[in-house]
Amino acid sequence: MSKSRMISDGELAAQLAGAARRLLLQVRDSGTFEGKALGSAGDAMANQFLCHAIRHLRPDDGLLSEEEKDNPERLSKGRVWIIDPVDGTREYGEERADWAVHVALAVDGVASIGAVALPDLDGGIVLRSDKPQALLPMPERPRFLVSRTRPAREAQAVAAALGGELVPMGSAGAKAMAVVRGEAEVYLHSGGQYEWDSCAPVAVAQAYGLHCSRIDGSPLVYNQPNTYMPDLMICRPEWAKRVLAEVTLLARRD
Repeated sequence: MSKSRMISDGELAAQLAGAARRLLLQVRDSGTFEGKALGSAGDAMANQFLCHAIRHLRPDDGLLSEEEKDNPERLSKGRVWIIDPVDGTREYGEERADWAVHVALAVDGVASIGAVALPDLDGGIVLRSDKPQALLPMPERPRFLVSRTRPAREAQAVAAALGGELVPMGSAGAKAMAVVRGEAEVYLHSGGQYEWDSCAPVAVAQAYGLHCSRIDGSPLVYNQPNTYMPDLMICRPEWAKRVLAEVTLLARRD
């Protein structure tokens, strides 16, 4: 067996996410770029590293990256790596903390392996699907993660119905991992995303025992011809039925 295959998929995802995290911090700390230019430079460097590594270490697998032209050949593969080199390019360019690196492996359309690096939190951490930890206790009132600039109408309405609190945050990965880390209970998003925005976070969240689905309760399916995903819910399992019921009621009223 080759040395590359001796590394488990979970370990590989975590190593790649961690290495991309370090590259991105080096680019930012160099002071060469700022704002949008910083975001573009970081995206390009991290993408080049991740794609090269995956193609070298897992040559038989498919690959889907936000920063690469889509190759339809992936649709014939049962194993497809789905990556977002910088999830939250705007936040990264603004030197905020709420951005992430996503590395995931979808197997037969299921988000199976994932690693999400949060470079600016707790000195830089990588949350991974192969090493889940126990969830923290919950408060009585649910906290709903929403976009800093475009909070989802459904999330606002459901939070109000359940007496919840809105918590604005940046990237999709940062919001999803905030639920994993016990900083909130519900991430309800209805503004549209792409597969790379959620595959790694969903793999990690599911490993931690969280509920992950579309907002109508149907499964999240990856490696599709159209990579657009209209909506997403990641939440503590204790709140899943009530949140889904409120979304259904809201849809009926509309």
